[in-house]
Amino acid sequence: MNILQIRNATLIVTFNGTRFLIDPWLLPKEAMPGFDSAVNPHIRQPRCELPFSIEEIVNVDAVILTHWHPDHIDELALGALRKDIPFFVQNETDRMTIAGFGFTDVRPLNETGVSFNGSSLFKTGGQHGRRDIIQPICESIGMPYDAMGVVFTAPGEKTLYIAGDTIWCPEVKAALDAYHPAVIVVNACAASVASGEKLIMGAEDVKTIAEYAKDSFIIASHMDTVSHLTVTRDDIRALNLRNVTVPEDGELITQ
Repeated sequence: MNILQIRNATLIVTFNGTRFLIDPWLLPKEAMPGFDSAVNPHIRQPRCELPFSIEEIVNVDAVILTHWHPDHIDELALGALRKDIPFFVQNETDRMTIAGFGFTDVRPLNETGVSFNGSSLFKTGGQHGRRDIIQPICESIGMPYDAMGVVFTAPGEKTLYIAGDTIWCPEVKAALDAYHPAVIVVNACAASVASGEKLIMGAEDVKTIAEYAKDSFIIASHMDTVSHLTVTRDDIRALNLRNVTVPEDGELITQ
């Protein structure tokens, strides 16, 4: 498999010969304000430009959207993608939302697996920040809480687990125990709400998952881009974890 880090959580995963675009956030640098309910609301985002043209990025076979948040998909992506592209989402609500933009082949994933081009895609759970604290905040501002992870399997391929927007939690541990992935992508900038409560993994979570899945190759993504980050690439690299890599935007990793 090849994993191309685009920017933030946006990746192109080439798995079993199929190119999957993950969470296409394609706005230009500083096109969006920071989030009022999060840290650093005065900082505009994305903090950096895309490393490739939009035309190159959307030249894929399928799209996977882990959740409907404005730092994971935007109007540029919705306009640039062809309307008949297979588009995988986490639930019926997101299916209806994406279909509302004219996409004709939108498919919810599930825990029992969906087949596509010889691969199987499995939805996994997580906590987009501690559920008891963050879910009420999301509901108060009209933003959905849930976000999925995805496991990819295919004959002759290593198993890949994209954890998505989640902290270390029982749902992540359950996915590791169930699938024993050889490769794991974690979102790791510890993006945080105004109180400091984090929404996704930070340095301690990465250390925990690296120790728990000590035989897995772990890629730290979702770095150095959103306004509300509290952990940087340099912070993760400073952990000196032997099984963790932190790619730059535009970097290709082959496994």
